[in-house]
Amino acid sequence: MKVIASSLRKGNVVEKDGKLYVILFAENIHPGKGTPVTQLDMRRISDGVKVSERYRTTEQVERAYVEEREHTFLYHDAEGYHFMNPESYDQVAVPESVVGETAPYLKEGMAVQISQYNGIAISLVLPQRATFEVVETEPVTKGQTASSSYKPATLSNGVRTLVPPHITAGTRVVVMTADGAYVERAKD
Repeated sequence: MKVIASSLRKGNVVEKDGKLYVILFAENIHPGKGTPVTQLDMRRISDGVKVSERYRTTEQVERAYVEEREHTFLYHDAEGYHFMNPESYDQVAVPESVVGETAPYLKEGMAVQISQYNGIAISLVLPQRATFEVVETEPVTKGQTASSSYKPATLSNGVRTLVPPHITAGTRVVVMTADGAYVERAKD
């Protein structure tokens, strides 16, 4: 099915020259002068080669039909990351190359979207936000103002991020799964 390039998002699968690519990063660029373009960073599914492409935003791109279903994360072992379809209870093992940089944000019982092409998992989309506990953080430096400064902290999943000065070890915080950026203090 053909779609315009500006509608493509991270996790979508496109077909180019008979090969399938999963989109890792998509950005629409609108220069002050000239034609707006869509910059796509993609990974070829067959061999994992990363490619960067630029299309005019109105250009037609072939989007491959993939089956997208919600799955629940179970566990990780030598075979990969194991997920279960909550409707049919079928289990899917997703290789580490597909999970990639999102691995630290996976939590047992987390609902994720898995895209499959011919029964093979090709991409994974996590919820935008996840809650983790701060296990270690630096003490507040005297004279820092709360509005403009952040301090480094280590989360329970091992990811380092920046948090406001009032956050201490043991506090649960909400972070973006895309980059680990602090959003807010958890409300639970």
